[in-house]
Amino acid sequence: MKKLYLLILFCIFFSSKVFSNETFLSLKKNKVNVRYGPGFEFPIKYIYKKINLPIKQIDRKENFRRIIDLKNNSGWIHVSQLKKVNSIIPKTDKILFNKPTNFSKPLAKIKKGRVLLIQNCNDDWCKVKTGNFKGWIRIENSWGVN
Repeated sequence: MKKLYLLILFCIFFSSKVFSNETFLSLKKNKVNVRYGPGFEFPIKYIYKKINLPIKQIDRKENFRRIIDLKNNSGWIHVSQLKKVNSIIPKTDKILFNKPTNFSKPLAKIKKGRVLLIQNCNDDWCKVKTGNFKGWIRIENSWGVN
């Protein structure tokens, strides 16, 4: 009986994460239409013009995903325009390091809001590429990290 209560409590407290539709994705193309509703018959609300921009999926309906971006803009995008997340946006200025430690050589200063392409990540650090620079940044205070 005690195990049943524990199982019920576990399901109540962790079901929101298990059944959540929230996940980060990236834009597949340079021009992506965001619509007012989940269908091509809905008018275009606005257009993204930034490939690899990370966005958060907050809902889904058939082949459309409801998304929200860093600035809290929301709308619906067809699934063909989205891909698995491969980028992040720092919310604060960051330092790009040669290795995943604060004691390694600093390579560049990354301004907040810049789209960084992820090459790989570990616990607190991601190896990223931006322009001519490759290096490691701490992922705290970044948009696009699951």
